[in-house]
Amino acid sequence: MKVNFKLLILLLLLIAPAYMFAKADTTNNLEGVEFTDGTINPDSLSFEESPDTATVKADSVKAAAQTVAKVQKAEPEGKRSLWSIFIAGLIGGFAALLMPCIFPMLPLTVSFFTKQAGSRASGISKALLYGLFIIIIYVALGMIITIAFGSDALNALSTNGVFNFIFFLLLIGFAASFFGAFEITLPSSFVNKMDAKSDKGGLVGLFFMAFSLSLVSFSCTGPIIGTLLVEAASKGERLGPAIGMLGFSIALAIPFGLFAMFPSMLKSLPKSGGWLNSVKVVLGFLELALALKFLSNVDLAYHWNWLDREVFLSLWIAIFALMGLYLIGKIKFSHDSELKFLSVPRTILAIVVFSFVVYMVPGLWGAPLKSISAFLPPSATQDFDLSSGVATSANVHSDGKVKKYAEIFHERGTPKGFDPYYDYDQALATAKELNKPVIIDFTGWNCVNCRKMEANVWTDPAVAKLLKEEFVMAELFVDDKTELEPNEQFVSTYSGKKINTIGKKNSDFQAATFDSNSQPLYVIVDPAGKVLVPQSGANYNIEEYKAFLQAGVDAFKQKN
Repeated sequence: MKVNFKLLILLLLLIAPAYMFAKADTTNNLEGVEFTDGTINPDSLSFEESPDTATVKADSVKAAAQTVAKVQKAEPEGKRSLWSIFIAGLIGGFAALLMPCIFPMLPLTVSFFTKQAGSRASGISKALLYGLFIIIIYVALGMIITIAFGSDALNALSTNGVFNFIFFLLLIGFAASFFGAFEITLPSSFVNKMDAKSDKGGLVGLFFMAFSLSLVSFSCTGPIIGTLLVEAASKGERLGPAIGMLGFSIALAIPFGLFAMFPSMLKSLPKSGGWLNSVKVVLGFLELALALKFLSNVDLAYHWNWLDREVFLSLWIAIFALMGLYLIGKIKFSHDSELKFLSVPRTILAIVVFSFVVYMVPGLWGAPLKSISAFLPPSATQDFDLSSGVATSANVHSDGKVKKYAEIFHERGTPKGFDPYYDYDQALATAKELNKPVIIDFTGWNCVNCRKMEANVWTDPAVAKLLKEEFVMAELFVDDKTELEPNEQFVSTYSGKKINTIGKKNSDFQAATFDSNSQPLYVIVDPAGKVLVPQSGANYNIEEYKAFLQAGVDAFKQKN
């Protein structure tokens, strides 16, 4: 095997874990609430004058607008989410190429085109059409999923407990399949009929050849496709499944056209062998790790309190430690061949995996683990933290006021060291008493970017000082399932839906008042609820986020 292909295989193995980290950039609202555009035009906001002062200084407002403009000029949340789904599909497709059901077919299929076509040009055109049909078949599968569920159902999947638990069980099944417990196959009679039609000539024959590849390889690609569809559906994007399958099929189709154009490259392909099954097993471990994220979503939203942060980390440490032991040959599965020696790619990947395990261990005692914080349960679920000791309840604010809903959110949802309110009206009342602005944090139990902001930005001393000393914080969870008291339930004038949970109440308030349904969303208002500066989404640049906060403080002081 030539060195260049060793490096290619190594890179594919190293980037394979990325498909489980391609999380929604947004956390969508709960069942059935429909939204329009999720952005705000800064020019549309009005800045009212206080009767005590002339005007808010134009330079302060302008500075705030410029600070937030950098975030707003970025691609809309939906587009970023679709890009992440496409990239996840692309990585999944490259991983599928290394499956035992597909990799050995590459040289056979390409050789068939080049030998049967009669000329090199004809062989290339047939190989390209073959690849095009692969793309059409898989994109059609994604469209079927979209049509079957509908956009409203896909939006509900991201925080729906039943679906998340079903996804958890599905991924466990996919992992077991990769480990060799069983094979996911389609009915043999159906596969044979489709294969027989591939003998026809012309475009029909090419189409059924591509369709036969999809069917025959389903035992290997099924879990990858299933995982991608689960991830795409849970993002809540209408075109998510189709976009995911587009990325997957492009990665799968590229080699057939590439090798048809450059047949000499076939000689550089590594020989089939036991390493192909090793790829399946490694992906099985990744399926297990990803499954825990879906279980954590359910655990947080329904307050089961099973997967605290250290429990989640313990399971990940065990999973990746077993993966490392497998890579160095200390663990074997039923379909594995004998490992006589460690190859260079396998050794490097084992080092990466064991290093990741070592990196996670300090997290058991409260280390922030910023690089993976977005995928872990909130830091507040950590029972013991060396930096702050044993977590304690804080149902009473520092001003002595009993905080509504604090018993639900404070111990498991709020980052340690912060003491927000969880009811908007109560936060406004307190802000009026203390003469401070309110920063509204629209967040969610399952919001990946919210965890990343809390771990990477809020931990900055200057940012933390501003949040704690200059603002009354209102942390509003949009995906909580806690039922409202009967006298607090209502029918939304914005969506016409019945609002019967805390999450629905906060989500409806965010959409109706701020024309957005993405999280995190940070809005700075005065005690009367008037917006002081343009709102901001996730911004991982600490200086820019600090400037956003400071602009809000300055605008409030100048207004008063």
